[in-house]
Amino acid sequence: MGKRIAQRRKALKIKKHDLAEEIGISNNYLSSIERGREKPSLEVFVSICNCLNVSPDYLLIGTMHSNNVPQDIYDELRLCTKEELALIKYILQFFMAKKTEEGNLDKFD
Repeated sequence: MGKRIAQRRKALKIKKHDLAEEIGISNNYLSSIERGREKPSLEVFVSICNCLNVSPDYLLIGTMHSNNVPQDIYDELRLCTKEELALIKYILQFFMAKKTEEGNLDKFD
């Protein structure tokens, strides 16, 4: 878990002391969590998930999001407006209907 916290923090270009300050813990305590020497309380764990924008699954077992949605897609969706999300939902429904109708997605010509 600690390695995934550190990897995600670095991927987001967040400094260790900034993350520690944001969640209200000491830099040393965060370092201990990242090295696997300490286990965070539930409150700290939830704060880490929120600050790093990851699911608890990712930190616990390495699965980034439910239903295997890749992180980059998830990140982009979070930036969309409600109207854009509605359009994306409509497009997905179209693809799923075609998939059901034709048996697979490879027949779009």
